[in-house]
Amino acid sequence: MSALTTRPGIMDITPYVGGESKIPGVDRVIKLASNEGAYGPSPQAQEAYKQAAAELHRYPDSSGPELRAALSRHFGVNADNIVFGAGSDELIGMLCRAYAGPGDEILYPEHGFLMYAIAAKNAGATPVTAAEVDLTANVDNLLAKVTDRTRIVFLANPNNPTGSYISKDELQRLRDGLPSGVLLVIDAAYAEFMTQNDYAPGIELVEAGENVVMTRTFSKIFALGSIRLGWAYAPASICDVLNRVRNPFNVSASAIIAGLAALEDTAFTDMSREHNAQCLAWTTDEVRKLGLEVPPSFGNFILVRFPTEGDKTAENADAFLKSRGLIVRRMVPYGLGDSLRVSIGLDDEMQAFVAALKDFME
Repeated sequence: MSALTTRPGIMDITPYVGGESKIPGVDRVIKLASNEGAYGPSPQAQEAYKQAAAELHRYPDSSGPELRAALSRHFGVNADNIVFGAGSDELIGMLCRAYAGPGDEILYPEHGFLMYAIAAKNAGATPVTAAEVDLTANVDNLLAKVTDRTRIVFLANPNNPTGSYISKDELQRLRDGLPSGVLLVIDAAYAEFMTQNDYAPGIELVEAGENVVMTRTFSKIFALGSIRLGWAYAPASICDVLNRVRNPFNVSASAIIAGLAALEDTAFTDMSREHNAQCLAWTTDEVRKLGLEVPPSFGNFILVRFPTEGDKTAENADAFLKSRGLIVRRMVPYGLGDSLRVSIGLDDEMQAFVAALKDFME
């Protein structure tokens, strides 16, 4: 008998590895590795999740009509054009499987989310990157990489891990420059942190045509990463496709209930956004005082860049921070070996991070 073989491309996938959570021998760990909400989830969401326990024997309605209606009210979108996923990463995977396959290409900026390449290879397609300029997606470079094999263009805006974004005018220019047969997926996971006047998450582009999808998540500002809840806003034809390829019960009832409560707790969300803005600015300033480069960031994290030679490298900094009970994220898989990504936590956590980093740089 011949040995089992996988479909071509599967063994080329480097599995995604989440941020660490524990340090052996350290009791109090400060985790700043996964861009999780500093305050945790809304108390209202926590209570709703607890109450959902009594109905755990029921299968969920993963179409989530009540949550779709709430999102419609909150963001001014059409409820019928929303599809839920177990995190936006599941939606990314579904879009790749539905619209790309062997011989096709999936394009994204060079420092884009790792799941784009993983999802592309999972579908049998080839991931292709376009060079960034100053750690920012460049529309001209993306359009120059489009070929007759390109099926999907992914753009995280703002981007993780660089923290940069492109304006709504540049986003429009990207969409206008793509052939009608290429799907533009705008990954707006960090959109709720944005207050800049020249930014748009992509809602209008979705509503203006047939080849744009916006994905969002409840994992970031709503701090519900463990329940896995994301949503796509898409034209009706693409929603129809997603509902055909998704598993029938892909999103749990408890996730939908907690997501609805978190969305409605606007006071908590506003507090989280304000804290992030203030703490991000303070941390950025303090780290720059140490002589390290910190590009402007518009998410709930910063990217800290270290020398590539000597004893003050990102690798050594990561080890030193771990010795102080601080977990941040190495950026080697993103092609940023000189960088650490640091989530914005509570005030005392960021003070501990800055103090430890100062000791390392002395």
